[in-house]
Amino acid sequence: MGDIDPTELLPSGRMREGVLHGDVTQIHRGHQYASEGDTFDIDGERFEVTSVTERTLGDLTDEDARAEGMADLEAYRRLLERAHENFEWDDDNEVVLHRFERR
Repeated sequence: MGDIDPTELLPSGRMREGVLHGDVTQIHRGHQYASEGDTFDIDGERFEVTSVTERTLGDLTDEDARAEGMADLEAYRRLLERAHENFEWDDDNEVVLHRFERR
């Protein structure tokens, strides 16, 4: 457990802003960027990573997409395709779910 840089876990300003407003409560990343119990601050607000779980893209649901600030899974998929050059959605690709809560 430790204090982490929020920009490592949440690389975009849109994501960090969504966390502050309560619209983003989790993020999937290609690698593990935090451990359960790690904390981070955004604009003086403290958050704690409550869960870190390995999954596949095929496990993701509309609910997951909404928890990441997107309208649905299709919008989330389009965002990933725009954000990552040469990205191709493969249901078997492994990702790491990081969930967090305001403290």
